[in-house]
Amino acid sequence: MAGWVIAVLLERPGARAPARRYFAVGRAERAEAEWTAVDMAIGLGEQVCASPVGGQEPVEAMAELSAARMKTLGLAPGERRDLGELRPRRWLSR
Repeated sequence: MAGWVIAVLLERPGARAPARRYFAVGRAERAEAEWTAVDMAIGLGEQVCASPVGGQEPVEAMAELSAARMKTLGLAPGERRDLGELRPRRWLSR
């Protein structure tokens, strides 16, 4: 595999529940992709949850992306992209 879609659980002051933010990371190593997504969330000024909430892990690899799928979606190797807070169905579909 060549990349990952990563979900990061974020805490926001005054919010009723944590929110998920999705990132596409063009790194083959899952742990590197997860840390890259966390770094991106922190760079946006967000607070990442320190422990699971409601059965959701703070950082979760949602899908592996093959090199062909990355090319179709326009994600280059090593590139990272903020996909926002809505579930990225196009990125998660096969």
